[in-house]
Amino acid sequence: MGEILFNIIGCGYIGKKVASQLQQLHQRVQCFVASDASLEACKTQNLNARQFDLDEPGLALSEKNIASFNQSVIAYFAPPPRNGLADTRMENFLAALNQQQLRPQKIVLISTTGIYGDCHGEWIDETRAVNPQADRAHRRLSAEQQLQAYCREHKIDCIIFRVPGIYAVDKLPIKRITSGEPIVRAEDSGYTNRIHADDLTAFCVEALTAPVASGVYNCCDGHPSTMNDYFMRVAEVMSLPRPVEISLQQAQQELSAGMLSYLAESKRISSKKLCEHFKTAFKYPDLTAGLKEKSK
Repeated sequence: MGEILFNIIGCGYIGKKVASQLQQLHQRVQCFVASDASLEACKTQNLNARQFDLDEPGLALSEKNIASFNQSVIAYFAPPPRNGLADTRMENFLAALNQQQLRPQKIVLISTTGIYGDCHGEWIDETRAVNPQADRAHRRLSAEQQLQAYCREHKIDCIIFRVPGIYAVDKLPIKRITSGEPIVRAEDSGYTNRIHADDLTAFCVEALTAPVASGVYNCCDGHPSTMNDYFMRVAEVMSLPRPVEISLQQAQQELSAGMLSYLAESKRISSKKLCEHFKTAFKYPDLTAGLKEKSK
């Protein structure tokens, strides 16, 4: 077998990190993006990038580019469309593979822990029944189910990471904190989960390059805290004024629908399965370790 080609579908914040790590490992990497801005961003980082449209059947790719998916390893990081309950982009992508009778060796998908819905603060793992409530969570579940069915049919390795909030030094809620928008007080704040961007990147690279068992993995650091705790600790580390705290009842009147949908869900997610099946060790095993990077 010749050298493996790694195709990254949707090369955004995490995609570019993964692509860079693969290049450092001297792997062949090809990125696919939707916008002109993303194409330029990839080129700035010396990434081999091509533009295509997941909203168009056939992906608007030449047969040569589509053919490169055959026997490759694919990282599918593209977000679903903004509306609806189904991921039509995944549908178009898989239809293009089927039409050309292309069979990748492995596909790694980034999904979301939002598909579990509200778990009332309980500890959960991958055996928890899915219960998506927000439309965006329904779209992510749609992508999972379509990909799992395709990979089962064609006996392709499939690894799905259900990922919670992603943070890093350059990905902290500074704008949210400095906006003056209030946050829900500690006693009313539900549990939230997270993973540092560098750790997520490392797990993705292992999933793509190493023999990891197919399946669903909650990709989080396993140390949840409340949303209130997160914002307060970031404010402290960044030497910002502490956000004003309000009750959950007040929040219903003052906060955006998007923020309220996050606040409506509370769960503590176990990373036990991830740690048992992957060799990657967390560089930032909890929020304290992650924020220390900024305080140095």
